[in-house]
Amino acid sequence: MSDQRTTDADYAAAGFGGALGFGRHPALLIVDFGMAYLTPGAPLYAGVEAEFETTIALRAAADAAGVPVIFSRVEYSPGGAEGGLFYRKIPHILGSFDTGNPLADFDPRLTPRTTDTVITKHYPSAFFGTDLADRLHQRGIDTLAIAGVTTSGCVRATALDALCHGFIPLIVRDACGDRDPAVQAANLFDLQAKYADVVESGDVMRYFAGLKG
Repeated sequence: MSDQRTTDADYAAAGFGGALGFGRHPALLIVDFGMAYLTPGAPLYAGVEAEFETTIALRAAADAAGVPVIFSRVEYSPGGAEGGLFYRKIPHILGSFDTGNPLADFDPRLTPRTTDTVITKHYPSAFFGTDLADRLHQRGIDTLAIAGVTTSGCVRATALDALCHGFIPLIVRDACGDRDPAVQAANLFDLQAKYADVVESGDVMRYFAGLKG
C-alpha cells in the first residue's frame, strides 16, 4: 500500500464495507448497559454516560414504534464457575457480575419492563449459550439495532454472532461505548468493514418511526 492511500481507501478498494441495510422487522438489543460500566471507580467504569443517554432515547423510540426491546445482562455464582476460561482470564473484572454485587444491577434509568426480553449470559456474546437466536427467529426478527458496552467486547461478539445467525447487525455508533477512544474507533472501523452496518442513533430512530402503521 502506498503512503498516499488511506486505510479507508485501501479497504474500499479491496471490497470491504458493503451495506446490509435495514430489515423489515427489527428489535433493539441493549448489551450489558448497567451499573458496572456507569459507576466511577468500578473496574469496568467506561465513561460512557453520553452513550447511555442515547440508549435511553433509542429505547423510547423503540417503545413508541412497537419495536421489541431486548436486554442482555451478566451474572455468575460467586467464583464464576459458569464463565469458564473467560472468568479465569479476568476474574477481578468479571467478579463485578457475581450474584449480589450491586454493580451487576441495571441502572434505574434504564431497566427492563415486563414486556421486554432479558437474556442472562456468561460469555461475551448474547447468543452464546443462550436461546436468543431461537427467540428472535420465533418472532420473525430480521434486524438487531445494537447499543451497549463495550464495543470491543460484548457488543462486537454479539454483532458477529448476530450476523452468523442470519440477523442484520446495526451497530449504533453513538449508543455503544468503550473505555478508550482509540479502541472504540478501531472496532467500529472493523465492524463496518466486515460484519455490521455502523449507523447513527438518529437514523435508527427514523427507521423505527417509519415502521409504524
